[in-house]
Amino acid sequence: MAADQIDPHASLWHLFGAVMRHCRESRPNLGLRRAAEQMYTDFSNLAKWERGERVPPSDMIARLDQVYGAHGILTALYATLERLGAAESEQRNEGRYRGNSAYCNGDDDMERRAALQFLAGLGTLGTLGLSSEPLRQLLDISLGREHRSLEDWDLACADHLHALRTRSPAQVATDLIIDLYALRRQLGTAPPADQTELQRSMAVLSSIHAIVLTYLDDHGGAMRWWYTARQAADISGDLALRLLVRCEEAGHGLYGQRSPQAVLELVRRGQQLTREPDADLMTTEAKALSMLGRHAQALDTLHTLHKIADKGVAPDCYGFWTPNRIYFTESWVYAAAGQESAAETARSNVLKHNRSYIHPVNADLHRALCTVVQGGVDEGMHQAAVTIDALKPSQRIRHITETGHLVLRAVPRDQRDRPSVAEFRKVLALEAVRGD
Repeated sequence: MAADQIDPHASLWHLFGAVMRHCRESRPNLGLRRAAEQMYTDFSNLAKWERGERVPPSDMIARLDQVYGAHGILTALYATLERLGAAESEQRNEGRYRGNSAYCNGDDDMERRAALQFLAGLGTLGTLGLSSEPLRQLLDISLGREHRSLEDWDLACADHLHALRTRSPAQVATDLIIDLYALRRQLGTAPPADQTELQRSMAVLSSIHAIVLTYLDDHGGAMRWWYTARQAADISGDLALRLLVRCEEAGHGLYGQRSPQAVLELVRRGQQLTREPDADLMTTEAKALSMLGRHAQALDTLHTLHKIADKGVAPDCYGFWTPNRIYFTESWVYAAAGQESAAETARSNVLKHNRSYIHPVNADLHRALCTVVQGGVDEGMHQAAVTIDALKPSQRIRHITETGHLVLRAVPRDQRDRPSVAEFRKVLALEAVRGD
């Protein structure tokens, strides 16, 4: 399958995987590794099932229900989604044979049976505190009933970006895959006049999905969605959007997805699209240089960034860019260089202008980073551990734990056997087990 395509059936199983993950995370201390031991399978299999990359074999579903404490919901959904997928395949085949007339026929008996079977499986969702609305929307899409206006797709982009800042990554991912599925279906039938705007929406939603997958530590999936986002932006011909997607890909690549050197290459390629220096790309460049220990160059880049910002940075039309990115970059770069006063001022600005919990938490970790750089290893380790321990499990995303590793890497090699360092390693290791 081409990297820019969404397999409709894979989308269905993304939903099944999201319900799996919800069930597991609702059980205390049930990480993927522990669940895999009880399932007598490798934990990588469970990870692929939860991400919707693979479909679990039918003879594993009853055991999944038991281990995940799903009270029958996984069994019901599995049977339902299998039936719906089979119905869709039959509709497509019949539609090709009959000139597509059967595909949109709401009275088709196969559609009715699939719909009834699908809706029958929704009743048990309430026992897990899950909403059946996303699944109802998927049913409408699968039956060809949903066709949104271009204005509605613009609103959907804004809604998902807001959700990215206010909701759990797992919830955002589930809702996003439904809209991405619907958009792909609409792109296949939309008139040429609508294609450009729909490709813009595809670029934005794919970028948000790549960000969410990065939060969830699914870097392989995220990189595939970045490819989709870039391709859709390029097809749209919108230069500002093409640059935006590349800025986001480079920036989020710093969190364990790519090496700092690779991120700098992405920055260089993005800069080739425009004749003027781009402020967003420069924030990423400064942070990547800082990660490589090239602090003088990082500070020079930050100085140039300030000059650009003083002239005014126009926000993108979707709301990705905010002035807080400059403050956050200052917090990162000054802390890594050991410039405590400047870093503390930047941290205060981050706290004043934040729109989600991620930047403030990471700014606190920057404070710990600065403490370590200045020689206070024990104090810095304690600050970092307290910051992460204060978070809810759902908030301990890759962007935060990777910043914790940044603090850890700042500890001099001859001091990495200190008890405080060992304790902080345990905190990060615990988060890795929980998130697997």
